Amino acid sequence: MLSSNGTQSLFKYKAWANEELFNLVLTIDQNEYHEVIHSAARVLNHAFVVDDIFKSHLQKTSHNYVATNTEETPSIQTLFSKVQELDAWYCWYASNLSNEALHESLQFEFTDGETGIMNREEMLLHVITHGGYHRGQVGQIIRAASVNPPRDILTRFLHVSEPFRRENNT
Repeated sequence: MLSSNGTQSLFKYKAWANEELFNLVLTIDQNEYHEVIHSAARVLNHAFVVDDIFKSHLQKTSHNYVATNTEETPSIQTLFSKVQELDAWYCWYASNLSNEALHESLQFEFTDGETGIMNREEMLLHVITHGGYHRGQVGQIIRAASVNPPRDILTRFLHVSEPFRRENNT
């Protein structure tokens, strides 16, 4: 399915897309659109928590989460900082993961106490797709503040980060 190079690219994209979205949410007037920002923060916090849980699974360590969100909602600024740190870890992890390690199956426990088995590739793809789903959800939430969501699609990221892809190579 994926190579370690493909995984690296996806996590660089994820970090870029998160930065695009957080920077946009930070421009919204917090006094006028408090509920919009709070709703966005709840969704983004959930995505962060799940990413952090899967980081633990990938490292074969335990975590302290009892649910896939926290009772308290951090501020957007605090959450952005935590997300950036975790995105940097995933970029590092993906760049140091061998193709063989991608296929290693790991057993883990979900927050509901049920057990599961996934290989590292499946876990990493879950983190990528889960985050993309929730960034889209937040994109719809911020429309209530008359803000258009960012165009955080993979093709845009590739052409922004590697401008040579726009050159005519015929």
